[in-house]
Amino acid sequence: MNHLFLDVHALQTVPPSNLNRDDTGAPKTAVYGGVPRARVSSQAWKRATREYFEEKQLLDPGELGVRTKKIVEVLADRIGTLETSLKGERAEALAAEVVQAAGLQIAVPKRKAESAAKNGEPEPLPEAKYLLFLSSRQLDGLAGLAVEGAADSKAFFKDKENKARAKQLADTRHSVDIALFGRMVADVTDINVDAAVQVAHAISVHKVENESDYFTAVDDKNEDDEPGAGMIGTVDFNSATLYRYAALGVHQLAENLGQGLREDEPLTTPVHRAVEAFVEGFIHSLPQGKINTFGHHTLPDAVVVKLRSTRPVSFVSAFEDPVPSGQAGHLRGAVERLAEYIPSVEKAYGDDATLTWVLRVGPNTQKLSGVGTEAESVRELVSAVGQAVAEHLETPA
Repeated sequence: MNHLFLDVHALQTVPPSNLNRDDTGAPKTAVYGGVPRARVSSQAWKRATREYFEEKQLLDPGELGVRTKKIVEVLADRIGTLETSLKGERAEALAAEVVQAAGLQIAVPKRKAESAAKNGEPEPLPEAKYLLFLSSRQLDGLAGLAVEGAADSKAFFKDKENKARAKQLADTRHSVDIALFGRMVADVTDINVDAAVQVAHAISVHKVENESDYFTAVDDKNEDDEPGAGMIGTVDFNSATLYRYAALGVHQLAENLGQGLREDEPLTTPVHRAVEAFVEGFIHSLPQGKINTFGHHTLPDAVVVKLRSTRPVSFVSAFEDPVPSGQAGHLRGAVERLAEYIPSVEKAYGDDATLTWVLRVGPNTQKLSGVGTEAESVRELVSAVGQAVAEHLETPA
């Protein structure tokens, strides 16, 4: 199919918060336009999006994957479920063999092995040396192969054909989250999956300086005459109006999903479903860093979605000159910048946006009303985007 890109832009204001910490515990920052900005890493928001898929059941569990080092443990459980006579150490041994047959390296972590030996405990299960991202279908396939070869597993997994089958099972029927966010396996590069989604680091549209909150905690049982705190400390935070951006290559998503996730549906259906899940998940998701401390539960004030046929286009340059601080806050100024920048950049380079949708909240976002077709709700927006993508997929190239 021809290249087809979905750009998702969002303006979201967050109150004092620490969504995404650096190695010192402070909110991440970046310099852009010569001034420090609040920053939330792309990995943090991708993780939040994946969690939203599962939390809100946007997709069937069979359409999602598992990212873990504990691949032997996960597979052993599936082997035992598939064949009840294979439990405990036997299932674990089979799981280890099928993982290695697929070319994936595993080993007992040295620290865990030393701790077990010191305490007289059984040797821990081997783990992958890195996080492995496998779909539910792939795990089921590998478990099934392990059960098939259980009678004489050593000979079974020495066979080149069975090794090839194991590798193929690990590289077919990708889950939606693997198809969207990709997979990298350093030792078996031919089962890597190119991500269909690119997520930018969210940055504030204005200058931001981190602040520090000094706090104390009272000991409820302290009845001494001498008053005082049971604990003192500090926590860093900032507040910001963030510009968020993600680009979804629909053609790459279709290629990654391949033959689809279900036998009884058209090949375009899982792509349609994945696009809707991503748009809804990306809009609604929120990194959980220090959420109990700050309760930063906000939603985007404005969302612009564009369907393009050439290449993704971020509008972050609208904020290279930081929005000045003032009594009116930053949102209105950011909306005005975006409303002016979008038509000007598309006029200069050609308006290749096939369709544009806008979802906005409140009077401060009024100037975005003319940018595209307005949706009254996120459900309406998601449905319209999904339908447009489905129609493009069904149109012959």
